[in-house]
Amino acid sequence: MSANSATRSRCFYGPHFNDGRLMMAFEIKGLNKVTNDMKEFQKALSELDGEIGTVKFDPEDPGSIEVAIQDMEHIIEEKLGRYSSNPFAGPMMDQIKETMRDQIIQKAQEVRDNQEEEEDDERQ
Repeated sequence: MSANSATRSRCFYGPHFNDGRLMMAFEIKGLNKVTNDMKEFQKALSELDGEIGTVKFDPEDPGSIEVAIQDMEHIIEEKLGRYSSNPFAGPMMDQIKETMRDQIIQKAQEVRDNQEEEEDDERQ
């Protein structure tokens, strides 16, 4: 929604104002749409209450990690896909996917790092 369609202003200036100050009246349009979008966003948030889903992967196998990322994205789309056109929920869904993707990659790296440390400790 552009600023022009959301707000209209009218300027009044005339001799009926004794002090000669400019008076502006603002009229806000489109609150019903914003209110409906917010209600739909609340429904989307309620879909995220509790466990979203579980994915399994082999941290040593890049293909397995990629499948886990795709599975996670599918789970999120199942939960939130119907809200993807909502101006609040759509970007949130994209951000959740990105965050979960980063977490899967980070977790795989942590497991690999821990395995390397354990192997180093065993060699010593």
